Amino acid sequence: MILYRCFAWQERADHHEPDGPLWFPKIFQGEGRHDNPDIYGCLYLADRPISAVVEQLARFRGQRLTMALLHRRERPLALATLTLDARAELVDLDDPQVLDREKLRPSQVATRDRKMTQPQARTLYKRHRQLAGLRWWSTFESQWTHVTLFDRASRRLKLESVEALTLEHAAVQDAADFFAMRR
Repeated sequence: MILYRCFAWQERADHHEPDGPLWFPKIFQGEGRHDNPDIYGCLYLADRPISAVVEQLARFRGQRLTMALLHRRERPLALATLTLDARAELVDLDDPQVLDREKLRPSQVATRDRKMTQPQARTLYKRHRQLAGLRWWSTFESQWTHVTLFDRASRRLKLESVEALTLEHAAVQDAADFFAMRR
């Protein structure tokens, strides 16, 4: 499975070191949808470049698109293309049978209330010892698939490429159009 990650990049970092494309940023986690940094780190990945970039630009809706918006913690945003081993087990939170089996309701999964989604992720992580991560839909466009990958699945993830984002990058242009950001 090909997945994309938009992240603050330190170009000189080893792939698994802080701000590298395969680094699980556990030290910065705690507020995300499936964060439980006391027991795991996770990567938030998307099935297409636009979705990964939209997640980073969402807070700037209505603003003018500038290079400053493509930086986090004084680092440029980059887009990594990753391959997840097909044998990696994902719990699909968009599958009604899975939700029934896991005793979850769609309204509980789709909420923005982290007091609900974080305990769900913790429970699934503990219940399924081989679980690589969770598959769910983007809150911006339901046809976009997201994967929350747990750090225990890092060996199943391979870096294909990484590139710094620019204002001209196709995924940045697509995300800006999605939010109708001025250029």
